[in-house]
Amino acid sequence: MAVGFRDYYETLGVSRDASEEEIRRAYRSLARKHHPDVNKEEGAEDRFKEISEAYEVLRDTEKRERYDRLGANWRAGEDVSSAAGFDGFARRGGTARAPSPAGGGFEDIRFDFGGGEFSDCFEGLFGGRGGGRTRRADRFDGFSTRGGDQEAELELSLEEAAQGGRRRFTLADGRSFTVNVPPGVRDGQRIRLAGEGTPGMAGGPPGDLFLRVRLRPHPRFRVEGRDLYVDVPVAPWEAALGATVEVPTLTGTAKVKVPKGSSSGRKLRLKGEGLPGPGGEKGDLYAVVQIVLPKRLTKEERELFERLAEVSKFNPRGRR
Repeated sequence: MAVGFRDYYETLGVSRDASEEEIRRAYRSLARKHHPDVNKEEGAEDRFKEISEAYEVLRDTEKRERYDRLGANWRAGEDVSSAAGFDGFARRGGTARAPSPAGGGFEDIRFDFGGGEFSDCFEGLFGGRGGGRTRRADRFDGFSTRGGDQEAELELSLEEAAQGGRRRFTLADGRSFTVNVPPGVRDGQRIRLAGEGTPGMAGGPPGDLFLRVRLRPHPRFRVEGRDLYVDVPVAPWEAALGATVEVPTLTGTAKVKVPKGSSSGRKLRLKGEGLPGPGGEKGDLYAVVQIVLPKRLTKEERELFERLAEVSKFNPRGRR
C-alpha cells in the first residue's frame, strides 16, 4: 500500500530550503523516535512510513526538484513506498541496517533486535511476504549511532608541503592535534585522522576528522601537479648570446644555462627539483625565461641599441 501524500518538508520538520545535511539529520532523529520496534505507541508504524517516504524523495536531487515544482502530482502514479530506499532493511534476526547513502537512507544507524525473529515485522511493514502477519521481536536492546565525520583546513607553505613531517594545529573548538604530513602533499588532498570526529551515540564509534590541505600562494613558484615553475629575469644580451644564470629552488639555488637566441617564455628544465611524489619520485622545476630591459638606459647603452637597430635585419613580427 502506498503511503498517502503529505507535505514532505512538514513531515521532516525542515524548511523548504533545507540543506541535504539538515534533511539527513532530521530523518535520522525522527526515524529513531518513531521506528515501530522502538515506539510502541499506536500510529508509530504509519508515522515511520511517512518519514521514510519524505526522506526518500527529499534526499534525491531530481525527485526533490520535481516535487518542489509539482507538489502532490510529482510522482505521476509512482509508489515511493516500493523505491530502493525502502527494501534495504535486513530480513533476518540480528542487526538491521538502513540503506547506505548510495541506495538511500541512514547507513550509520544500527537497530539491534536482540537476535529475535523479526523478518515478518519488516515484511508486514514494507509490503513483503508476511501476508499481513507481524511478529515483533521479543525485546529491543537499543541502537548505536556512529559519530559524524568532520573536516578542517590545514594550511601549509609550499616548502612545508614539499618537506612533510609532523605539524601541530588547533581546531576552532580548541582541540589540538599533531599530524604527520606526507612529503609532497598536494593542495586539496585530505589527511584522515581516524576516530577524531564527532563522538558516537549509545556506544557507537566516533567519526573521523579529515584535514583538507590548503597551500598558501608562493611569491615565486607556481605549482602544476608535481612540477614547479619560476620566472627567471634575463638581460637582452644574455638571451641573445647565451649565459649561465642562478635560479631559486625550494631548497636553495641552482645554476642553469640559457642557450643563445632564447626568447621570453622559453622553459629550461631542472630535473628532480619539483615536488616529491608518494613513491619518492620527484617532479621537475622549470625556469621560464623573461627578457627584461633596463628601466633607464645610459648614453652608451642607448647608442649601442641604436647601432643594433641600424645593422640588424631581424623582424620579430615577420617570418623567423
